[in-house]
Amino acid sequence: MESKRLLECLDQDYRRLRSVAAEANLAAVVPTCPEWTMADLVRHVGAVYLHKVECMRLGTNPEVWPPAGLNDEEPVALLDRAYTALAAEFGKRGAEAPAFTWYDPDQTVGFWIRRMAQETVIHRVDAELTIAAPLAPIPVDLAEDGVDEFLVAFIEFGAKAWLDDFEDVLATADGRSIRLETPSAAWLIRPTPEGIDVRVSDVDSAAAVVRADPADLLLWVWNRMADDTVTISGDAALIAHLRQIFATGSV
Repeated sequence: MESKRLLECLDQDYRRLRSVAAEANLAAVVPTCPEWTMADLVRHVGAVYLHKVECMRLGTNPEVWPPAGLNDEEPVALLDRAYTALAAEFGKRGAEAPAFTWYDPDQTVGFWIRRMAQETVIHRVDAELTIAAPLAPIPVDLAEDGVDEFLVAFIEFGAKAWLDDFEDVLATADGRSIRLETPSAAWLIRPTPEGIDVRVSDVDSAAAVVRADPADLLLWVWNRMADDTVTISGDAALIAHLRQIFATGSV
């Protein structure tokens, strides 16, 4: 996805998140993140925005985070302040400008534009689920980009960069592939004890397949939706293991 389009999606989802949060009981428990209240969720997003601002300004990971007093701010006010700062920082830097990121292959502002768009859509869904509101649509392009980002950056790269974190869950991986597909995109995932290979694939050579519309697949890989929201064929145990891998990669 082009950065301009990602910024449009980021703005839309921030506004939806803010609207939901402003009307919600901030003490309500978030069902998809039960250790959080709505206040915690909104503060988290605000803190993430401000952290990325510092990553761009400093050119490195801030040594002290979060700053003193951040968790004492009123949640929606913090979200507003943080989004204003993030949008301003993106506005004065091109997507190709250098920036520190945790993802070694992409050290540019464009990585953070993509990451913040994907971060925000998932958390506005968390907010909607908290108040049992209808989910606003997730555009096809954003959803498919989000699946790709999750599989490549969090799962494939994450298992190489932080193999110790994945070691236990990959110990029983036998190299058989799982295919995730939407009507217009597909990914082949091959977990082994040494790591995880992800590639775009038009060939169905997998031991198990998960099919869904793009939005449902995005929410499924991020563990926001149950198995009954997707269509599973092949080895169900392999899919269950894949979900354990995904849970490890999304911590």
